[in-house]
Amino acid sequence: MLSDYLQTVDWSRAQFAMTAIYHWLFVPLTLGLSIICAIMETIYYRTGDPFWKRTAKFWMRLFGINFAIGVATGLILEFEFGTNWSNYSHFVGDIFGAPLAIEGLMAFFLESTFIGLFFFGWDRLSKGKHLAATILMAVGSNLSALWILVANAWMMNPVGAEFNFQTMRMEMVDFWAVLTNEWAQAKFVHTVAGGYMTGAIFVMAISAYYMLRRQDLQFARSSFRLAAVFGMIATLMTIQMGDESGYLVTKDQPTKIAAMEAIWETHEAPAPLTLFAIPDEAAQTNHAQIDVPWLFGLMGTRSLSTEIPGIKELTAQAEQRIVNGQKAIGVLEQLRKDPANEQLREQFLAVRDDLGFGLLLKRYTNDVNAATPEMIKQAAADTIPSVTPMFWSFRIMVGSGLAMALVFVLGLFYSFRNEIAEKAWYLRLAVLALPLPWIASEAGWFVAEYGRQPWTIYNVLPTHLSVSALTAGDVAGSLLGFGVLYTALLVVEMWLMIRISRRGPSALGTGRYHFERN
Repeated sequence: MLSDYLQTVDWSRAQFAMTAIYHWLFVPLTLGLSIICAIMETIYYRTGDPFWKRTAKFWMRLFGINFAIGVATGLILEFEFGTNWSNYSHFVGDIFGAPLAIEGLMAFFLESTFIGLFFFGWDRLSKGKHLAATILMAVGSNLSALWILVANAWMMNPVGAEFNFQTMRMEMVDFWAVLTNEWAQAKFVHTVAGGYMTGAIFVMAISAYYMLRRQDLQFARSSFRLAAVFGMIATLMTIQMGDESGYLVTKDQPTKIAAMEAIWETHEAPAPLTLFAIPDEAAQTNHAQIDVPWLFGLMGTRSLSTEIPGIKELTAQAEQRIVNGQKAIGVLEQLRKDPANEQLREQFLAVRDDLGFGLLLKRYTNDVNAATPEMIKQAAADTIPSVTPMFWSFRIMVGSGLAMALVFVLGLFYSFRNEIAEKAWYLRLAVLALPLPWIASEAGWFVAEYGRQPWTIYNVLPTHLSVSALTAGDVAGSLLGFGVLYTALLVVEMWLMIRISRRGPSALGTGRYHFERN
């Protein structure tokens, strides 16, 4: 029955969301700490000072724990494309599979190979060779992110591919277009820069903890200063590419930006930026709204003359596209019976871009061409993500990012004045800031992925047509199992991280490898 099928869709979405959220707890720290460790070892290579070798080795221990758990949680995600989303994998495997395969063959093996030398090569490799292994390990970590984000960006902006009516699949026609997709470039830099901020906050928070305890002060001051500089640079990158991402969303995903900004009526140019509001989805209006004139027009459209469509207008546009999609499905059925008919081919090409909108009706009826006007209206309404969670998640992301920027600015100021160890109030603030990058990152991914709904591939393939032929009970059972497993892994990592961090760098090694306690 249709209701049972939709339950499977909901459970599949819940499972993928849970596993992705857990996995992303580990990825940003891997990206950030890998670069920070490479910088510390580069300083050791350039100066020959064993202090920096011991410093790098301490942070490498924490990196290793996080890396191992991150790999374990990430493997399951890729298997889910086959187990839970086989229709999606069949429909787009020609495109989506390519960057994932490259990630596995190149980035994953590069990363895994050199991480062994990274941990066990200190006494077996020369300083220069070990530094090269560390840098290549960090490059491998970032390349893993690159190829996965290329695949994700294609789901957001499906370029370089066409629908083949004979195979009923999307097929790649231009790999270079997929690779150089402007969404991929923006997502990659924005995501890895956010990871660098995570690594920087992590190092600063633990270093601040040591300074509050008057423990390993030289180590703490040096680590804190390096992380503060690195974090400030990463913050500037994140802000710049966040602005670019906002421009791309406004241009290519108007339904997402309308939900993010709670835009009910079309904004005349130049559009204002909403700082605060209480969205009322039932009445399709906002309460207690505070705007900054013109700012959103400049940020979102790079102009003062471009309108930003509101939810009401976008819903009306979706209704028309759904009607066109009905025509596309009807012509497609005829064309598959008579593929040599040029007239049918031309008719299909004229409405092909709206085929996905017609498929939205499959949520309500198996006979799309018999859909009622009420079904069409409901399907059009479904093209707009729920406004309230989108609106507040976006502001949580931005607010957390601005709070981190303030932590970095103050940290740089006090570090370069050599006053950081005496600013107990700020050190406590730095420790309390530890969760901020994870909050910002998870909120950002929620905005990106939930905001794409109801599509797995934006405007092409609806989510409810992407799942495997499983029962809701099958998926619910595996969701429970993964939830228990992932929670156990998270508890293990937190226990190990806290244990090693409390012991501090003084516990690393023996004899001349000890840090002095101050």
